[in-house]
Order: sequence, then C-alpha cells, then structure tokens
Amino acid sequence: MGRYIAVEPNVKVFVEDIGAGPPVLMLHGWPLNHRMYEYQSSQLPTHGFRCILPDMRGFGLSDHPWHGYHYDRLADDVLTIIRTLGLQRVRLVGFSIGGAIAIRYMNHHQGYGISQLILLDAAAPSLTRRPDFPYGLLPSDVTKLIEQTYQDRPQMLYDFGQRFFASQISPSFREWTQSLGLQASLHGTTAAARTFRDEDLRPDLPHIQKPTWILHGVLDQVALFPLALQLQQGIRGSQLVRFEQSGHAVFYDELELFNRTLLQILQDPDAS
Repeated sequence: MGRYIAVEPNVKVFVEDIGAGPPVLMLHGWPLNHRMYEYQSSQLPTHGFRCILPDMRGFGLSDHPWHGYHYDRLADDVLTIIRTLGLQRVRLVGFSIGGAIAIRYMNHHQGYGISQLILLDAAAPSLTRRPDFPYGLLPSDVTKLIEQTYQDRPQMLYDFGQRFFASQISPSFREWTQSLGLQASLHGTTAAARTFRDEDLRPDLPHIQKPTWILHGVLDQVALFPLALQLQQGIRGSQLVRFEQSGHAVFYDELELFNRTLLQILQDPDAS
C-alpha cells in the first residue's frame, strides 16, 4: 500500500507500506528510490516484519521541490513519517546517503522511536576527504558527478552504475537500476550530491545511543571501506559486518547472505 505524507506545507513524500509486525523503515540511496529494496521488502514481511519505504524528496514518486536536500531537513522528513504513521520500536535501515540521513536523525531527534540502527555502505561519517580525514573520495570526484549530471544525466547514471556493483549482474538488471535514477529530478540529484560531498557527520556519531550494525562491502568503490571502520570507531558499541565480495550494492551483490544477515539482526531480542 502506498500513500503520500506531507512533510512540509507544499511538499509530500511517497511511502510504500508492506506487511505487518515490527516496523522496518528503509531509507534508500542516491540516486535511487524505495524500489531498490524490493529484494528485501518481498521477503521480510514473510518473517513478520512491516516494511516502510519512503522516497526521499526529489526522488522516485515524491515531490521534487527546489529546497530541502541537506541532512537536517531530510532527517526532519523522517521524523514526520514516523510521527504520522505512529511508529514505535522502529528498526531504521539506511543505505549510502540514506545511512547518512539516519545518522543525522539519530542525533538531531535523539533516536526518537528507534530501537535499532542498521547502516548499509553508509556515505558517512564523511563521504569525501578533509584535511583531518584522509578517507573516502576526493571532493572533486563528486563535483565531476554533479557536472556530468548537468551535461548528460543518463550517461552519468550509466558510469556511476559501473562502480556500483561488484558482482556480475544482467544487462537487464543494470538497466532497471539506471531507470530508478532517472525517476529522480535533476535538481534533487545534484543538490543531494552537494550534500554528501560537503557535510561532515563525525560530530553526530557520539550521540547515537541505540544498538547499531554497520554492514559494508569490502570492495565498495563509492563509500570506501575505511569509512566503515571510522563509523565503528565513532559509534560506541557498534558492530561491523564485512561483506567480502560486495561493492557499494551490499544489498544485492551477496543477496542471500545479506538477506540472511539482515533478518538475523532484525530478530535480535534487544531490538524487540
């Protein structure tokens, strides 16, 4: 079942709501939308979980406003979804930029409604290198993505897709993934890219007080694996799960292992 939720007076986001049971709120990555999780949302409800899958503003079926693509506003959108749906004891899952949004949410909203945080190849604590942070991509790498988006967005998506998967995928699956990126607005795509290029989430990490798992592909060429090590160091008590044969698409590269691992984490009695 899908519905629209107003997160601002003139901005609505689309939310898919599947199954019944403990809620699993799944934040998608850039530049995709909630359908990237269909190989999880088709399975988790059979194990008694309710999958709640929003499209971030500017992406998928949500509104495409000109404003609001920084992490503070996107975290506020998550809060509105949780309050509107009356969710409690939420398992919050965030992939790539979705992981970064989840981290900001846990700080700015004190983990309201959340029982468990699961970060998937998160674009955090900083996707790009800084003078005191020698990890991640060069800022110029992301700037090139933004420039190419303005020049030839389909080609940018194709090129980005070459770095996305570590496993062999079918041409049809690659085309489908690219089609999800084309559903986004050009402005939302570039504005969100500026956010993950420029924002630094290191100050947020000590404020995360909920059980946290970090699932990360060792072969990731987007959110490089050293970022996962920095997250583990920065989030007290967090657990890191390495996916040795996965790239950035940790949710698909080792699909059976990933789904089995995710289900085991969701069934952890400390999260119930």
